[in-house]
Amino acid sequence: MFDTLTSSFTAAIKKIRTFDDEKSLTKALNELKKSLLKADVNHKVVKELIAKVEVDTKASGIGKDQFLDAMRTTLYELLEVGGNKGFTFAPNPPTVILMTGLQGSGKTTTTGKLANYLKNKQKKVLIVAADLQRLAAVEQLRQITTQIEVELYEDEATKNPVEIVKAALKKAESGIYDVVLIDTAGRLAIDDELMGELDEVKKAANPDEIFYVADSMTGQDAVRTASTFKEKIGIDGVILSKYDGDAKGGVALGLSSQVQVPLRFIGSGEKMEDLEVFMPDRIVNRLMGFGDIEGLAEKTANVIDEKQAKKLTQKIKKGKFNFNDFLEQMESMKKMGSMKSLMGMIPGMGDMSKALKNFDMENSSELKNIKSMVSSMTMKEREEPDLLNNSRKERIARGCGLEIVEINRMIKQFKNAGKMAKKFSGKNGMKDLQAMMGQMGGPGGMGGIPR
Repeated sequence: MFDTLTSSFTAAIKKIRTFDDEKSLTKALNELKKSLLKADVNHKVVKELIAKVEVDTKASGIGKDQFLDAMRTTLYELLEVGGNKGFTFAPNPPTVILMTGLQGSGKTTTTGKLANYLKNKQKKVLIVAADLQRLAAVEQLRQITTQIEVELYEDEATKNPVEIVKAALKKAESGIYDVVLIDTAGRLAIDDELMGELDEVKKAANPDEIFYVADSMTGQDAVRTASTFKEKIGIDGVILSKYDGDAKGGVALGLSSQVQVPLRFIGSGEKMEDLEVFMPDRIVNRLMGFGDIEGLAEKTANVIDEKQAKKLTQKIKKGKFNFNDFLEQMESMKKMGSMKSLMGMIPGMGDMSKALKNFDMENSSELKNIKSMVSSMTMKEREEPDLLNNSRKERIARGCGLEIVEINRMIKQFKNAGKMAKKFSGKNGMKDLQAMMGQMGGPGGMGGIPR
C-alpha cells in the first residue's frame, strides 16, 4: 500500500553520503519535498514535515541514522492525532456506530468489512440498512451479510431511516448484540438534504461514535469532505477506503493532522478481509520499509485456529509436514487478504509487493496448479511426500495436465516451506525471526518508534 511513499523516503536517505554534510542534507530534503508533493501530500503538511526533519537532524549531527530517526519521529507525530485507535467498544453493549460518507466512497462495502473484522473477534454484529437513497444499497448489504454470515436488519415497509434505526436498536438490545453498524445514506456531493437526514438519524441512533468513510482515490478532496462532515455532523474517526488503488497514497499522511480526527482503519483491497487498523507506530515502520510483524500476527490469528496451529507445529517438529498440511496453509493464506498487502508487512519484503501488484491468491494459477497436483496424488503420497519418485511424479503430471518440470518445482516449493516452518517452530524460532528482522534492517535493529 505504501510503495510510493516508502520509495520517496528511501531515495531521500540515499542522498546523505557523509557525516555532518549540510549540502547532502539539503539535497535529501529537496528530494523528500518533491516526492511527497508528487504523492499528493498536502503542501502545508510537507512544509511542516521538512522543517521539522531539518531541525531535528541538525540538532543530532547530520548523518543517515540521524536523518532516519528524525523522519521516523516526525512521521509518528504527524500521524498521532488524539482520539481512539482502531475500534473502541462502549462500556455497555451494544456499541452503536454511524457509518457516513458520500456515494461511491465505498461506505457500504466498508461497513461489511468492519462487521467482518468484528466477527473475527467473536463479536455479535447487527448491520442496519438505513441507506434508502441508493436503490442498490440494501441489496448490496444483503449479499455482503450473507457472505460474511452477519445479521442484517432491513424493513421494506418504510422509507423512513429514522424508524428503521429505532426499530433496529430495539432488536439489538433484546438480541444481545455487541455492535450495531448503521449504514446511512450518501450523496454525490454534500448538500443540506443529506446533512439534515444524517442529523435526524444521529439523534435517533445516539451513536457511540461516527465514522466517515473517505475515498482515498479523490486525494485532497477526501480531506475537504471529511472536514465538512466533522463540522456539520461531528465525526470521531475516518476510514480511508480504496487505498490499494491509490497510486500516490499521500492522503493518508496528512488527513489526520488536517482534519484533527484520527484515521482508524484503511481499506487495503477488495475482499472483506482487506481492512487494516491504522496504528501510527506500525504504519511508520511500514512507511520506512521495516514491515509490521504485529499486524501480520493479528491477521494470521484471525484465520488460523489455535488448536490446529499447535497440532501442525508438533507435526512440523517431527518432520511430518505433508501435502495436506501444505494445501491447508495455502487456503488459510487466501483468507488473509491480498498477498501484496501481506508482503508489505514483512521486514525487507516491501519491494516484493510491487511484483505482486496483480497477484490474487484466490484466483491465482499457482494455487490452482498446487490443488490439481495434490488432487492427482494418492492419500498415501499426500501423507508421505518421500514416496514421490520419478515414476510417481510422471503419473501425477499426467493426472493433472502439468509438465514434470512444474511438478518438480512445486514439490521443491513444498519442501522449502517445510524447512522454513521447522526453523521457526522450535525453541529458538522467535529469536531466529528477530535476528532475521535485524539483518533485513527491521525495527529490531533500528530502535522503536517513540510513544
